[in-house]
Amino acid sequence: MKKALTLALTLLAFLAVSPYSIAREHAVGANPSGAAKSFSKANVHQSSSAGKKKKTVSAKKKSTVKANRAAAKPVSLQQLMGEPYRGGELTLRSASVLVVNQGTGEPLYAKNPEVQAPIASITKLMTAMVSLDAGLPLQEEITISAEDVDRLKGTGSRLSLGATLTREELLHLALIASENRAAAALSRAYPGGREAFVEAMNRKAAQLGMHHTRFVDGTGLSSYNRSTAADLVKLVDAAYRYPLIRKISTTGSYDLILPVSKHMRHIAFNNTNLLTRKDDWEIGVSKTGYISEAGHCLVMQAQIAEQKVIIVLLDSWGKLSRIGDANRIRQWLEHTTNGRMASRTGKASV
Repeated sequence: MKKALTLALTLLAFLAVSPYSIAREHAVGANPSGAAKSFSKANVHQSSSAGKKKKTVSAKKKSTVKANRAAAKPVSLQQLMGEPYRGGELTLRSASVLVVNQGTGEPLYAKNPEVQAPIASITKLMTAMVSLDAGLPLQEEITISAEDVDRLKGTGSRLSLGATLTREELLHLALIASENRAAAALSRAYPGGREAFVEAMNRKAAQLGMHHTRFVDGTGLSSYNRSTAADLVKLVDAAYRYPLIRKISTTGSYDLILPVSKHMRHIAFNNTNLLTRKDDWEIGVSKTGYISEAGHCLVMQAQIAEQKVIIVLLDSWGKLSRIGDANRIRQWLEHTTNGRMASRTGKASV
């Protein structure tokens, strides 16, 4: 009996000190250069000193326990998107924001509107405008080639080499699904090639008064494609003047039959802005963007509270945070009696 009791006590003691079985890391809404990096450094730090090594192991165990405890709590969609607007001050997750009344040009909300930053695939709005300005046949067929493969970021594509699409189909894929090979093919098929295409992009930007904007490619994969929220308001306003861009960029999904592994298959391309598939949003122009240097970005023209507004959100925490910010802005405009409120910066200009 005594032996059985001892065995039971030993088993209980073992279970009490046993670590969690699996370690997982959640970085929801966190800055990748902040907490995530410090966690990584704490775990990979090594020292030739035996004493320091023991401290490192101890720190690693503590970090593992914290990670496991965080993993035990499920993350809700609301946590990812942030709290909705409930009145009072408007708090957004995006680093740079500008909301403008499209009809009057009046800024309704501003947060770092003049900060120049990478804009990722927001670039593709300019790509579409330059392609259409050239008056090239929309039904002209363009074949995806090795020149269209992303060798900068290594992103994938559902457009296989040798696939042939019309210029109009490429515009659909570039604006709806943010297909990099589609945008690259559009710039390559421009008269004079990509160099002439990029020159036309920068010339168009200058004509629109986008004086703090520079383009180096038609996809947005390069972090040297840079602009400000104030300049991007002008870009969205200009894109809104193109009926085809309005129609394409606000389409929720687009289907094509394309070659996949030597077989023709039906492929559905969903809009990267999920708000285009929501019945309660009236959107006129839409484009998302993401590369690590730019963060998650979103620009839109929309009808809110009986006024046409342009919304620019740059460098948001996450893919859903920019959607959350857009929803909070809409709720704020709908709850503000005259659609106006002081900007966070104290002054807003376009």
